[in-house]
Amino acid sequence: MQQQISVITLGVTDLHRSRRFYMHGFGWTPVFENAEIVFYQMNGLVLGTFNRAALERDMNRFGSAPGGAFSLAHNVPAQTDVEPLMEQLVAAGGNILRPADAPPHGGYRGYVADPDGHAWEIAWNPAWTIDENGFVTFAA
Repeated sequence: MQQQISVITLGVTDLHRSRRFYMHGFGWTPVFENAEIVFYQMNGLVLGTFNRAALERDMNRFGSAPGGAFSLAHNVPAQTDVEPLMEQLVAAGGNILRPADAPPHGGYRGYVADPDGHAWEIAWNPAWTIDENGFVTFAA
């Protein structure tokens, strides 16, 4: 079976606030939106932000479902891109979870939560390449 993820959908409490964060923070433009969901075309997958109550109805899974700790990552081409993007995300309604620093395994990263608390790692990794379409290649 092909290894792929087609869509990542995040449950949000305020769709307009979320839209503002992703449009003004990351600069992403929706490719579809209605009263319950906004879709953003990414490089090889789609990110959806879905009104949380509507998403719970859609999944038939209500309340605080166990999910464990997770984060989404947005890699940038240069170390100097990490902190300005984090600042831009905070200005658009995000919150710093961890200021940018160099982890023991190398690179440079920090964490920002979107307005609904979804964690985004903003990272630069010198061993990973990002092509002109934004595709990241893991190089061991």
